[in-house]
Amino acid sequence: MTRETYGSKPREEIKVDLRSDTFTRPTPAMRRAMADAEVGDDVWREDPTVQRLEAAVAERLGHQAALFVPSGTMGNQICLRLAAPAGTECLANEDNHIFWYEYAAAPVLSGIQLHAVPGERGLLDPAAARRRVRTAPYGVPTSAIAVEQSHNRAGGAVLPLEVLQGLRRLADDAGLHLHCDGARIWNASVATGVPLEGYGRLFDSLSVCFSKGLAAPVGSAVVGDRDLVERARQARALLGGGMRQAGVLAAAALVALDQMVERLADDHANARRTAATVAAAVPGSVDPGSVETNMVLLQAAPFGTDGPGLVKRLGDLGVLAADVDPDQVRLVFHYEVTAEDADRAARAIAAAGA
Repeated sequence: MTRETYGSKPREEIKVDLRSDTFTRPTPAMRRAMADAEVGDDVWREDPTVQRLEAAVAERLGHQAALFVPSGTMGNQICLRLAAPAGTECLANEDNHIFWYEYAAAPVLSGIQLHAVPGERGLLDPAAARRRVRTAPYGVPTSAIAVEQSHNRAGGAVLPLEVLQGLRRLADDAGLHLHCDGARIWNASVATGVPLEGYGRLFDSLSVCFSKGLAAPVGSAVVGDRDLVERARQARALLGGGMRQAGVLAAAALVALDQMVERLADDHANARRTAATVAAAVPGSVDPGSVETNMVLLQAAPFGTDGPGLVKRLGDLGVLAADVDPDQVRLVFHYEVTAEDADRAARAIAAAGA
């Protein structure tokens, strides 16, 4: 975080905000690009900056086309609507974002039943998923599989490439649509070295987000083949997602793609270092080996409190965090948290367990 970000406040009075990477603010380069963006009416398909963004993200993920949408939830719901006809179901890990944070949108808006499959750290095991695939004579027929990469509730865990390849084989064998909630797929790619295209080509559709670790102010994209994206455009209109001079927002997302992906490695390093410091100071509070990307999950009990209590204690010590379960607190690292900030936060968290 730059000194300019803090203004004139003494640094020691500034809280380190680790609640979410959604709190990132657009960079100066993004603000300049937004101010200078060439725009048109995107509903009329006349916004050149949106078109450049859609072409760029589709190419990076190895697909034919993309569609700029206001949010990741809308992107997921458009893809699920296209993947699974009403009255059929979609298999997903029980901790996926579409179960926890999208307000039952799939059944409410599209008549899709979500079928929860247990799995540790967000994993959807291909063999377990295969056993859950149903055909019409034996229950609600399965028409889609959804995964999340990286996985939010699993603390930023990355689904292994071989697991995703196994799910691709299952989808091909059973005639199912394979969707990826790729809100943080950039983090997964940077953490593993797997190219974005190497992930993207495995899926029939993806929803990817520019406004988390990449720091753009607004926006996600639906990615797939040309036919899917054309149908997605209609679904976006149905859900009220058509935007007009959206190039003002797309300009920031283009900067995010060009400048903010590789630097995610810094966030991952800050997360790992913080976890190691806290683990040494408060045994049992965190497993440093589980930190794969930009998130750290703290167990509250070793601090002698619960999740909300730990959030309060950390806030009093200058660290903003979020409880994601009654007994668990999440820390999320992003470009506005420097290595110095991360170390300061680690010392405060360690002190909270003293």
